Formats: sequence, C-alpha cells, structure tokens
Amino acid sequence: MSMPVCSNGGIAFCRSVVTWFRRGWLVFGIILAAAAQTSLAQVGMPALNYDQLRERLVQEILIPGGVTDARVLDAMRRTPRHEFVPPHLRAQAYYDRALPIGESQTISSPYIVAIMTQELDTKPEHKVLEIGTGSGYQAAVLSPLVREVYSIEIVPELGRRAASVLRRLGYTNVYTKIGDGFLGWPEHAPFDRIIVTCSPEDVPQPLVDQLAEGGLMVIPVGQRYQQMLYLMRKNGGELEQVALRPTLFVPMTGAAEQMRDVEADPANPQLINGDFEEPPGENGYIPGWYYQRGLTWESEGSPSGEHFVRFSNDVPGQPSNLSQGLAVDGRVVKRIRLSGLVRWQGVRPGLARDELPAITIRYFDESRDLVGTHALGGFAGNSDWREESRVFRVPTRAREAIVSIGLFGATGVVDFDRIDLSPVR
Repeated sequence: MSMPVCSNGGIAFCRSVVTWFRRGWLVFGIILAAAAQTSLAQVGMPALNYDQLRERLVQEILIPGGVTDARVLDAMRRTPRHEFVPPHLRAQAYYDRALPIGESQTISSPYIVAIMTQELDTKPEHKVLEIGTGSGYQAAVLSPLVREVYSIEIVPELGRRAASVLRRLGYTNVYTKIGDGFLGWPEHAPFDRIIVTCSPEDVPQPLVDQLAEGGLMVIPVGQRYQQMLYLMRKNGGELEQVALRPTLFVPMTGAAEQMRDVEADPANPQLINGDFEEPPGENGYIPGWYYQRGLTWESEGSPSGEHFVRFSNDVPGQPSNLSQGLAVDGRVVKRIRLSGLVRWQGVRPGLARDELPAITIRYFDESRDLVGTHALGGFAGNSDWREESRVFRVPTRAREAIVSIGLFGATGVVDFDRIDLSPVR
C-alpha cells in the first residue's frame, strides 16, 4: 500500500485523514480510492460478516444520505458488492467509496449506485439499458428491480470479467456485451430506463433515440472534472432535464473522451469557485464542488468577498464535507500551495480523537491508486477566522487530485472561505 505523503509535524493527522476516508464515512461517487494490498486472510484476521456490513452501510450512509426507496434499499442489502471487486479489496467492499477494478476504471461507491438507481424510479416490468458495465455491480443492483437489464462495456477485459461474475452469481435477467455504449443496443430498444455511468459532454443521440417515450435517463454530463448528474425524461421525442447534483466520474474510454472540446490542464491545477461567491443552483448545490453534505451557504460576517460555507454536525462520525477534483501532473508540477480561511466553534473529535476539520488534498496515479495525502488541519475547540497556508511537494506519480473540506466526522461548526490551490514554480 502506498504511504501517504505528509508534511513535517503533520504525519499523525495526515494518517488520521487517510484512515477516516478509508473507513468510508465520506460519500464519494466517484470515484477514486486507494487500493489496499493485503487481505484479511493474509494477515490472519477473521472473516467478515458481509450481511452486517451491508446493513451498516444502509443504516449509516444510504438512509442518512437520502436513499428512501424501500425496493432500492433492499437491493443494496442483498447485492454482494464484495464479489465485484478484486479479491485483495474485499475487506473494503462496503466502505462508501469507489475502488479500482483495473484498466484505470473504478467500481462506483454504494451511495452513488443507490442514489442513481432511486432516481430511475424503476418498475418490475421495465427494460433497462446500462452504459458502462464496469464491474457489473450496478447491473446486479438493478436485476431484482426490473424485468431485464442490458449492459454494455467498451473495455473488453472488464466486460468479460463482469459477464463471468454476473453468470456465476445467477443474475439471469442481465445481458451484457462488449462495445461502444454510446451507440446503444438498438436491437433491444426501446428501453424504459437508461443509466449512464460515464460522463460525456453531451447526451449521445442514439441513447435519446432508444429511450422509450416517457422514459427516464440518469446521466452525468459535463467537462472532465466538472459534471452534473441529470435526470432526463423523454417527452415528444425531446429530453426534458432536471439537474440533480454535481458529481465526478472517472474518464471514459474511447473516442468520446478523446474528442472532448474542453481538455483538463494538469500543468496548471486550480480550483473553481473556491471563494464560494457563485450562488448555489436551484438544487441547492455549490457550483464547482460535489458530494455536498451538512453544508449551508452563508453571507453574514464573510472574511473575503460576500459569502462562505459552513459545516455543522452533532453526530460523531457523520459525513459533513465538500470535494472537488482536478488534474495535476506530478512530473510537471513539483510543488503546490494549498490555502484557505477557516473559523470554527465548539469543535470536538468524532468517533476517534483525530477526526477533526481540515483542508485536504489526495493524489492519485494513472490507475487511480492513492499515492499521497496532504492536510491543513486538526482544528479543535474555538477560533476566529484565520488563514492556513502551506507549500507541499506533489508526488511524481500524481495525475489527478481531490481537494476536500469539512468536519471529517467531527462535531461542531466550521466555516471555510477562499480555498485556493496553485502551482509553485
């Protein structure tokens, strides 16, 4: 397992941040996660009770996160996610985060799978098309909810592996094929529901054509690191769309990713809306950021500009956070400065003594393995506004990163403003 990169004097707190993320309290879609290299069996620990772990996931993450559909919750309780991840990652299968599955792809976090499934509003008689089979987990969750699931994966190795797992586990109403998902599966159209688990800049026209009139599509759309999850309904041959929430999915594979109009710039990493001056959308979410939990947009007493964000939590260990992804190439960007304005009141540690508010950055390599972590924080007690800033060395293997702010399981109130990240030349 790659060791996190920590600054002098902050090693213990950096480790606590990594531990907190790995425990799975943070609700990441997305997406990007560290891969442990040893299994419980290898280190002599007892076998896990997967049923209990799934129930804990439902009670502590899914329901508090807004998943209320009883059928979806039951499907999440019954679907063995550990069967869809590499063997050495099974001990982490029921943490709420994405895990690498090979070919630079990930299995989506349980929360994002559950929330997307709930938005589909499936019925037992429905026929569903899934674009991006990946591990096969999303198709397995859908299987007991609908009549048929048709799932397409563009990466041959992933497609073959997922088909084998689904057959072995007895998902007889799931049909898979290897191919370009954005072309759809016309011989089985129309589909009552379409779910897309990779993010194009625009909705592919073949999927619009193959969606039944009145049918629903859930799809993330947008730039590489700035995506919005949409719910779309086909009405009169056209799509009516509702923006659900900002999100982040791993890059697509194939021509659609190569033909993006807006390319990420890993030589010049920067944050969007780090001063929080851009107001939340109608859906209540802060633009530029995603996986928002326990947050309010405030104005009175702002230390910079007109607005800031506030996190509040009174349940130890409960998620209360905000994140943003970006490209950064450690071969080009050797050092970065991470900074922000912070104020806190009545802050106490969460379930562990070192679960405290912070500004963090985690780095990932080309395979989406965690290769480093830096943190400004460990704030406790009370403090008026103050600036936190430090220059960190970027791991050479880094290709992208996630910046996160929040309470990280602590209780109390913490305010953030003017979060900034910039290369140091």
